[in-house]
Amino acid sequence: MTEAQWNSLCAFREEFKAKIEEWNHRVPNLMELQKQAAELAKTPPYPFETPIVYNLALDALTPNDDIKLLVIGDNPGKDEQLAKNNRYLVGQAGKLGEGFFRSNPCLHTDFRRNAIILNKTPVHSAKTAQLKTIIKNGGKSAAELIEESQIWMAQKTALLARSLGAELWLVGYSELKEKGIFVRYRDTLKECADMKRLFVFQHFSMNRFSIDLKNFMQERPELTLKDALCALGSRHRTEIFGM
Repeated sequence: MTEAQWNSLCAFREEFKAKIEEWNHRVPNLMELQKQAAELAKTPPYPFETPIVYNLALDALTPNDDIKLLVIGDNPGKDEQLAKNNRYLVGQAGKLGEGFFRSNPCLHTDFRRNAIILNKTPVHSAKTAQLKTIIKNGGKSAAELIEESQIWMAQKTALLARSLGAELWLVGYSELKEKGIFVRYRDTLKECADMKRLFVFQHFSMNRFSIDLKNFMQERPELTLKDALCALGSRHRTEIFGM
């Protein structure tokens, strides 16, 4: 990273930490709402440890790291919110994403060193759909927290991507569609991001990213992997953002 890029990253990290601290005081009963949403969805019991998750992997970055991608998942799940982790995409979906880049060295991208992983909101839920239950049962304060966090993440992510000269990959887009939980994130990002460098993909979970890419490359066999990623990500971008 250049000195300017490193300074931008450091500023983002400090702002993000401060926001997490602020949001943690906004809804004091958030963890209870998360437990309730999990129980209503019949989620197998697990330890609830971090209601709103900062990605500690950000603190491991150094000025010598070359950031090529900002990968945007949905929100922190069961593994991500554990105190021993507090990192994004460390569960099965993250392992699949990591494995994809490891299996394709032609992309010259290490998922853990050349990509910054962020989310559409740092508010935890076992499954993303449970955010709707948290909003329903938590009332105005929970709804405002989840909406505000999406707006902030979209604005700051777009600014960080521009500062670093990195591509933006949105992985997981079902909740970006109309009436989805992340519509506010989508609309804010559309206002702020360099849309030519934004690509939309299926989520890594359940291997949907790789299956979708494989099917697309069978449809377009003349494309290299890099060109196929660009074309597929642009196709889904048009579906979601109408561009």
